[in-house]
Amino acid sequence: MNLTAEEKTREYYNSSDADIFYHEIWGGEDIHIGIYQEGDDITTASRRTIERMIAALKQPLPATARVLDIGSGYGGSARFLATRSGCRVDCLNLSAIQNKRNRLLCRRAGLSDRVRVKTGSFESIPFRENTFELVWCQDALLHAENKERVFAEVARVLRVGGCFIFTDPMQTAGAPQAALRPVLERIHLPSLGWPDLYRELGARAGLTLLQFQDLSDHLSWHYSCVLKELIRKKADLAGSVSREYLERMESGLGLWVEAGKSQYLQWGIFLFQRENA
Repeated sequence: MNLTAEEKTREYYNSSDADIFYHEIWGGEDIHIGIYQEGDDITTASRRTIERMIAALKQPLPATARVLDIGSGYGGSARFLATRSGCRVDCLNLSAIQNKRNRLLCRRAGLSDRVRVKTGSFESIPFRENTFELVWCQDALLHAENKERVFAEVARVLRVGGCFIFTDPMQTAGAPQAALRPVLERIHLPSLGWPDLYRELGARAGLTLLQFQDLSDHLSWHYSCVLKELIRKKADLAGSVSREYLERMESGLGLWVEAGKSQYLQWGIFLFQRENA
């Protein structure tokens, strides 16, 4: 049976190997790309990305705001937002295993009343139209087979004046597909997004691009840090993560590092706004 890209993504992130790897190696609560300063560890850099995204918003989130975090992973950003502003955050994520850990971390933080977790797809968002002041997403859109559908769904659930802020690993204009193929095979898609595509998809959905911060240098830096952490902890993980998974991940991280250094990949922060009813 041929699985769709979404089904392959769900299957991958629901594996015990992936759950342990991302929790132990990638950054714990945050499994997105970090913004680095010299000497930063992965967790510090990952939190800096959240801070930079918050700073990019036009105004502080009020406690009355409703936020939707799509592709929310372990919910680190959702808890940060709820703690910082007192807002309510709904997390939507494909992986039931990640969502279970998210709920546990919310209970431990005393945030279960402000952060709610739902298993589902951002290609079919299970909320009514005009529900949220902000939709948030970090490094998850690359997994969407139908990115236009994601933008349309985001626009549907945003209130007028609401914003869509996200980061995503992308391919650069003119990047040779042959060079990207090893990276693309890991996410089971024929291509990544790119900035002009996201501008176009936003416009089709009725979303206006307010800004794009190009932070591409941090992509290869981040993957290099994750690779080093994996190598450092590889022996400790051997009893809980399969050798095959660790070997594939070590090889795959190297591919992302090289593609980033070759300037075939981009990464940055997008901020869109829904301006009309």
